[in-house]
Amino acid sequence: MFYSAPASAITINPALDRSPDPAQCESLLRGIGYAVEIMVRPDITRLSGIVQELRPGMAEVFSRIFSWYIKPGHLVFPDAMKEWVREKYGDIETQEIVRVTNTLTGESTLFNSIRARRPVLTPRAEDMPAEKGPFADPLQETPADTFGRVEGEHWITASNIAKYDYLHAVLIARDPYTYVTSEAQVADMLHVAIRWCQDAHRADPQAVYPFLIWNYLWRAGASIVHNHAQILLTHHLYTAPARIERAREEYLRRYGTEYHDDLFLAHTAIGLGLVYRGARVMACLTPKKEHEVMIIAGSPDDLAPALAKVLECYRKIGVQSYNAAVYMPPMGGQGHHVAWVVDRGDLHSRTSDIGGMELCAGTSVVSSDPFRLMEHLTAIMVSSR
Repeated sequence: MFYSAPASAITINPALDRSPDPAQCESLLRGIGYAVEIMVRPDITRLSGIVQELRPGMAEVFSRIFSWYIKPGHLVFPDAMKEWVREKYGDIETQEIVRVTNTLTGESTLFNSIRARRPVLTPRAEDMPAEKGPFADPLQETPADTFGRVEGEHWITASNIAKYDYLHAVLIARDPYTYVTSEAQVADMLHVAIRWCQDAHRADPQAVYPFLIWNYLWRAGASIVHNHAQILLTHHLYTAPARIERAREEYLRRYGTEYHDDLFLAHTAIGLGLVYRGARVMACLTPKKEHEVMIIAGSPDDLAPALAKVLECYRKIGVQSYNAAVYMPPMGGQGHHVAWVVDRGDLHSRTSDIGGMELCAGTSVVSSDPFRLMEHLTAIMVSSR
């Protein structure tokens, strides 16, 4: 199926608690006003054909932001390998490689679904440690900021003992190991973070740019298993948000429209975007790693329900560890709340999901197809009528 609708027509309400079924998705989408056309099931290898089907104005907007190529990769196996390869991978002598680049921000991703079939040769089981460590009793075993702590129903702050930057706190979950999927927990985390930023800004009025990071478990870089996030406030934008702001300014100057609006429009036009309770949700066309989702919201209250549903979707598709980040408007300013969530892989694996292409070439290599991810997001976020 290919789903399309004007952005204003896509309003998604809370969600189906089951895996996506194409026939059911079609019925649901018709019920909420989607124009649904039955055609070849879309996937990233068909991107050129999908874009060709767009109306001219929409195709122009899409091509302002994205460039891409689809090229075959070829292999020749020695006879001794052929049986093993076909058993493990199937027929892969020719593989379709898709590269998508955001020409405004420089983000670039290579897609090859074959990589998901690679055998992991060095597995190691990890056990969740016992409930110990300083985060189990933060009031007694973690430092406070000079301006104090912020406490919410589900989260409490501590000053980071080994700081990334000069204003840096840890948001510690009161429930240490829960895979957070509830709107209440996500909303409380965002509100505790914003209250901390307000206190930090009063302590240092020059610090105005908030940035929230949530590294869930060790695959995502967490050094402590107890669930926690990080909140920073600085006087100088970090590199990735600054690059986005430059892209927005240049896009507005050249085309007279808001970059985030057209980015969402481009994703929605090919079936990779929807609106959930005021937040715009996209299965990213240039993911940094597997299953990346981007959310654009006007406020924390709009962001929290969508982010909670994305995490619910992650849990249902088997994501065990993730990085999330939220880029917020400057203190006292207006703007979007933009979140990214990225799957970081199997907790039991000793292979890294990041290598030389990501670190040195600036181009990610992923195996997951954003169209399959969008099917799961749709099933979670669309309710039957």
